[in-house]
Amino acid sequence: MKASVSVVVPVYNEEESLHPLWDALRPVLENLDREWELILCDDGSVDRSPEILEELAKENERVRIILLRRNFGQTAAMDAGFKHATGEIVIPMDADLQNDPTDIPLLLAEMEEDVDVVKGWRKNRQDPYWTKTLPSQIANRIISRTTGVHLHDYGCTLSAYRRDVLKEVNLYGEMHRFIPVYAHWAGAKLKEIPVNHHPRKFGVSKYTLSKTFRVILDLATVRFLNAYSTKPLYFFGRFAAKVLILSFLSGLITLGKKAFGGVDGFWTGDPLYTDPFFFLTIFLGISGIQVILFGLLAELNVRTYYESQGKRPYVVRTTTNFNEASGD
Repeated sequence: MKASVSVVVPVYNEEESLHPLWDALRPVLENLDREWELILCDDGSVDRSPEILEELAKENERVRIILLRRNFGQTAAMDAGFKHATGEIVIPMDADLQNDPTDIPLLLAEMEEDVDVVKGWRKNRQDPYWTKTLPSQIANRIISRTTGVHLHDYGCTLSAYRRDVLKEVNLYGEMHRFIPVYAHWAGAKLKEIPVNHHPRKFGVSKYTLSKTFRVILDLATVRFLNAYSTKPLYFFGRFAAKVLILSFLSGLITLGKKAFGGVDGFWTGDPLYTDPFFFLTIFLGISGIQVILFGLLAELNVRTYYESQGKRPYVVRTTTNFNEASGD
């Protein structure tokens, strides 16, 4: 039996596109020759989207609906869909008809090649260049350079993931773009393939230039969590070391000016506290010590986080000849 499939679609004010989306998805899903479900997660729409979704669910029991209480954002809607998905392979896609449902069999075919993530690449993107495509290209290059995971298109929703890759990922902010990064860091095999992209037919885009800035902020969070989530003292310690070195150099300058800068000698003349470098030395020294203390507090928080919830700072891919009790 081929792996079952869950298609997850976040929805926000897409009343005009929902029926055409279902009309395009239904024949593709029914021809997959595998079990499937369609999860439509409404992110607090204020148009008729919830009512239309309920109508679709009545037509076919494989259509599952999640209604969020208010607008939490695309990432939250996708995370809710992922958490409710039962398929072995999870395929998110947009509801605005810009993603092409006929690419789903292509993604699944690539998943048969022993990969864990197949990322869609909108190679011929049908969006305004200056307000969408160019900012997206810049963000993609920054993300690739920062994370070491080199993809052309982090923003393309249409992708395929093995569910065991997603189960350990909790999404916040705009972090659905970074799922391939999390997967790669956990040892998953990634592949990127070109997919179709169509001009928007209905409604208006929810993407704004401000989201690019938010993505950069989320990137800083992702980078920190990957590099220092289990050893935050390393991050704070590196910064503290630089501050303390500057404090030491400032102190040397203060003493040097006192010893060689005047004719009155070291023990006479103006007192040390009249030199601005003296106060800089004290300020940098105290700052360095405080940063180290912040790092120690972060270490305590990390240990509390992992140990109180029984979490482990690693991911096991598979085990052989272990009974269930041995994993406790």
